[in-house]
Amino acid sequence: MLKHRLVLVASLLAFVATGASAETPWTVKQDWVSAHEAFLASDALRGRGSATHDEAVAAAYVAAQFQSYGLKPAPGMDGYIQTAGVIKPKISGPVSLKIGDATASDGFRLIYTSAKPVSGTVAVATSDDPAKLPVADIVLIANMGKATAGGWSRAALAKGAKLVVFRDNAALQARYGTGARAPSVASYLEESPPKSGLADIAILPAKAFDRFVANKAATGALDLGEVTLEKALTSNAIAYLPGSDSSAGVILVTAHLDHLGVQADGTIMHGANDDASGTVAVMEVAHALAAAPQPKRGVLFVAYGSEEIGGLGSHYFADHPPIPLEQIVANLEFEMIGAQDPKMAKGELMMTGFERSNLGETLKARGALIASDPYPEQNFFERSDNYSLALKGIVAHTISGWAVTPTYHDKTDDIAHLDLPFMTAAIQSLIVPVEYLINSDFKPEWKPGGKPGAK
Repeated sequence: MLKHRLVLVASLLAFVATGASAETPWTVKQDWVSAHEAFLASDALRGRGSATHDEAVAAAYVAAQFQSYGLKPAPGMDGYIQTAGVIKPKISGPVSLKIGDATASDGFRLIYTSAKPVSGTVAVATSDDPAKLPVADIVLIANMGKATAGGWSRAALAKGAKLVVFRDNAALQARYGTGARAPSVASYLEESPPKSGLADIAILPAKAFDRFVANKAATGALDLGEVTLEKALTSNAIAYLPGSDSSAGVILVTAHLDHLGVQADGTIMHGANDDASGTVAVMEVAHALAAAPQPKRGVLFVAYGSEEIGGLGSHYFADHPPIPLEQIVANLEFEMIGAQDPKMAKGELMMTGFERSNLGETLKARGALIASDPYPEQNFFERSDNYSLALKGIVAHTISGWAVTPTYHDKTDDIAHLDLPFMTAAIQSLIVPVEYLINSDFKPEWKPGGKPGAK
């Protein structure tokens, strides 16, 4: 009898230790979600600017949470933080654009730059289709059509352009504001030569733009003033949950922990949705899985730094993985899950690149609340950290709530504008697909033409 009582007590203690069973599934508490957000999106972290001390503090916080859940350092690491050197060009200005004998400085807004000199031929786009852009070093675009500034920029770079200049319009004003702003500058990993996936982006007031077009000049130049190079560190928080079958592979669960930091006028860009929400999701999925019985597959949890300045944290991770990349079965990235997209069904999240592989449809068939991306023209699949892994051949997708929320890259992306009940339910729903992946033999595959670079 005593032996049976001891067995019962031991079973009860095991139940308490795991915090979960078939009868009492793990429940994500809104208080946990709110507490994480209260720190990550606080004034104290000053917007978690990419490759800054504030980003490092955020990474340390995530790492401490990982450790408190009982997760281990990743194989080959002696701690929970991976750092990488970053070069951040700084532009002192003033910035101006000269085309022919006309110069624009007042009202000229440089939105993004690779911090490299721009000069050469000038052409005017005559179509609102980015695929029909003329070939030139500098392209003037009056009618953007349905494409975004980023879409035009990527299309221009593919044709060899260095700078796209847009005629100001309401959509650009809604996206980038109307006042003076410091341009986003392409940073790069210290170990790698600088590269960018965008042509420089600038906006001109309508009158100045029309004057440039009427000028019909054949050449132009962008003057950036003095450019200096600042060295910094970016931080990835990484933790590992070992699996019971070392031959079954590893699932990678990720988000980015940085945001836009502090603007020149002192405004803190809190980034509560982008992407403190995804970072909280990674932590709480880790929390749930660490409290459950050991999974078949191992799980790597990563919160990347420096996504906002070119996905540098994820690029570094992909080039310096703590485990061989061939062991990674799939990657789920969580981004901006703090609000519900009105285009999606209630409680549903979108998966970027859904049609590229069989991962999304397989998870959806098993109850995951995910659906295809309703904004294919935005190229979201290529715009998040999943892409760094996808370029390495790993089936990798991003799961989002409302990717085109009005708070995107705006000072209103704060805790007050989060839908915490929705966010908590979203995180709860994400446990289902991850649990399936870590306890099954399913190995996702790219569909024909779905793998980046595939013809």
